[in-house]
Amino acid sequence: MSETKQTDTSAVHLWVVLWKAWRAVEAHAIRNIGQFGMVATDFGVLEALLHKGPLTVKQIGEKVLLTSGSMTAAVDRLAARGLVVRRDDARDRRARIIELTPEGRELIERAFACHRDAMEQALKRFTEGERTMLLPLLRSLGRTAEQNFNALPQDTGADGRREE
Repeated sequence: MSETKQTDTSAVHLWVVLWKAWRAVEAHAIRNIGQFGMVATDFGVLEALLHKGPLTVKQIGEKVLLTSGSMTAAVDRLAARGLVVRRDDARDRRARIIELTPEGRELIERAFACHRDAMEQALKRFTEGERTMLLPLLRSLGRTAEQNFNALPQDTGADGRREE
């Protein structure tokens, strides 16, 4: 009598599989980005500026999911390397606009092209059809997790139990 092994489709098992996959893809990306003397946050800031044009620190932070403090540190590093400049926002005296320098544009154009190729390499076994199926599933997962997280009572501890 042969027993068939059932696939574990529990949420916790799916989370572990997703986490391991993310860590592998992230390591691949970080290794690639590192060859340009950047950490992932610096790459994210430069990439946002390349594709969106000059932005405020707040706008960049929202695009690359960085806190205000992390954004300041990243912009400081990039400015010290001559890759970005800060200028006053004519519409809001409190805000600063961050803009690529010619050197910053040249670096991120090269780095992004290399990164795009590296990410294609990381996902080369996925067909166009598999990628098309995966996108809405991942988006749905993200939205569902975010909605459920936001629905949690605010008075729970780190372990998820209600604080007394």
